[in-house]
Amino acid sequence: MITPRKLSMEELNRLSVDEYHLAAKHSFVFVLDDIRSLNNVGSIFRTSDAFRAEKIYLCGLTGTPPHRDITKTALGADESVAWEHAADVLELIERLKAEGYTIVALEQADGSTKLQDFMPELTQKYAFVLGNEVFGVNEEVVNQADICLEIPQFGTKHSLNVSVSAGIVAWDFIAKLLKS
Repeated sequence: MITPRKLSMEELNRLSVDEYHLAAKHSFVFVLDDIRSLNNVGSIFRTSDAFRAEKIYLCGLTGTPPHRDITKTALGADESVAWEHAADVLELIERLKAEGYTIVALEQADGSTKLQDFMPELTQKYAFVLGNEVFGVNEEVVNQADICLEIPQFGTKHSLNVSVSAGIVAWDFIAKLLKS
């Protein structure tokens, strides 16, 4: 039996920021709409870096770098991951659709697709929309989405932190792409 040991920083073979910028990205972006917590924003930057998202769109009242609370949680991912501020999320959704993205709202909704049933296509680009921590994804955005994706939950709360949801969806997306 092999005894596990923690890897050293050198053994992790981490990319430098410059190498990261040049590396191929996976075919998804995050759209953060009206995210109040800058710590959540920073955490989603880290998740985006870990799974090599193409970009993060920061919409509405969502804070943008540079900000100490984003930087504190992002641990430098706010410098590696491409991002753009978009004042109007509906205009951004329209633009992303025109660029060939499938719009996926992460929300509990009538007729939503359960995460385990979501089967992304290798040739398709996806924009995962995450909404406000209290109110969720804006109803108008849900109505414009191609897919409404729901993470099944089995406890009493039926809600997850927005940054946790981003991590679950990013991992599931990458795992399914790696299997195909």
